[in-house]
Amino acid sequence: MNKRRLVLPMLALAVMIGFSSSVINAVVSVYPTGTTIYQPDKTWNGYTLLDAADGDGVTLIDMNGNILRRWPELAGMGPFRMYPGGYVMGGNVSRTPYQESVALIEYDWDGDEVWRFDRIDMVAAPTSNDEDEAEADESAPAVWASRQHHDWQREGNPVGYYSPELTPNATSGNTLILGHKNLTNLDVSDKRLEDDYIYEVSWDGEILWEWLASDHIDEMGFSQDARNAIYRSVGFNDARQSADWLHVNSANYLGPNKWYDAGDERFHPEHIMISSRTANIIAIIARDGSIVWRMGPDYTENESLAELGQIIGQHNPHIIPQGLPGAGNLLVFDNGGHGGYGNANPARPDGTNAMTRDSSRVLEINPLTFEVVWEYSIGPGTESFQFYSWYVSNAQRLPNGNTMINEGMNGRIFELTEEKELVWEFVSPFFSDDATPSHRVYRAYRLPYEWVPQLDAPRERAVIPPALGEFRIPAEP
Repeated sequence: MNKRRLVLPMLALAVMIGFSSSVINAVVSVYPTGTTIYQPDKTWNGYTLLDAADGDGVTLIDMNGNILRRWPELAGMGPFRMYPGGYVMGGNVSRTPYQESVALIEYDWDGDEVWRFDRIDMVAAPTSNDEDEAEADESAPAVWASRQHHDWQREGNPVGYYSPELTPNATSGNTLILGHKNLTNLDVSDKRLEDDYIYEVSWDGEILWEWLASDHIDEMGFSQDARNAIYRSVGFNDARQSADWLHVNSANYLGPNKWYDAGDERFHPEHIMISSRTANIIAIIARDGSIVWRMGPDYTENESLAELGQIIGQHNPHIIPQGLPGAGNLLVFDNGGHGGYGNANPARPDGTNAMTRDSSRVLEINPLTFEVVWEYSIGPGTESFQFYSWYVSNAQRLPNGNTMINEGMNGRIFELTEEKELVWEFVSPFFSDDATPSHRVYRAYRLPYEWVPQLDAPRERAVIPPALGEFRIPAEP
């Protein structure tokens, strides 16, 4: 790879890490935003949809980083997705401080509401749009809410991003929703839980299926030390008046796959893959509610997992959809940071957040053997923190075999070839107005031009970064 093309993103990334993370001190305070690298002949060209930290809603950009449209009405809990015909869908209003949306809504390109769901629970209305100012107020007026958080899927495409063989249903079909439910379960803890509740609704809003995480704690592979840590030390959030004990951040259908076609019933297309960020667990739920496949929480429990290494705080694990290179393999953003219960140590005497790693990696894994098929990381013996997002983030396999990665904490989205050549990079210019501004991106998705027929396909212009040693900000005349 051209060294000049590698250096700029490394500097920008180091700067962004310093700017966005309290873990690493800031190096410099000024860096480029927008598209910083673009090789049109090596990328899979299309639009990119991302959530923006400035509060002005989900945003659609082209490969050159031009803003094509923003939806301020969609500023709830992500993710946000687009469907063929220019339809866009996601949470409308954040119910702070609970990290959930009041309603899950779909709009057409003209801004007309196509579908809405907000009827799972009556809850106190949001007290503020500012996460720092919001607090739980059970006396606030009650509103109907979906309580959706962190994920949802529409029938027709199992993981919600483009595959030439699978088309999401824009105007029909069931919707899988990851939500919250408050309860007490003494098998888990004596504290009130903000439990993870997954449910499926019909187009008409009928509840078709539901699953509650706390009912299945015995199937999650926790050691006795981990169970003790969960019971005694699970973090209770005073603002939310509950304990988010698992923090499931992903739920998607498995979809058609070669493992099921070969007779492995665990991989039935209608089964659901979930990710617990706090417990370092990736699991498959059967439609009878049982957990039929699992990675973690202990990645030393067999030789194959030990060779893979501990996954920590992961986001968006999913089976690569049929029709894409690597179909059937598991793709996951392994964040690092801290996570896991048990294994009490001097740094974590209560056994919470017992595992740490100050670097990230993206893994493509054979889900039967746990063999790593493809990996992107900054290797041992180098400054591995240069690729590090300890929260949010996702990865998407593209039709040409490239992988788009959202290093979300640092607001950086980039595309790599199979040989890991960096061929596109975008740094989010959308900053929050917090005392310490953030431009984090929860998830980002690439979609084909033809999914938005209302727009003319944009001009694709290469972006070649300058040599850093010659890059200057001019002084005032």
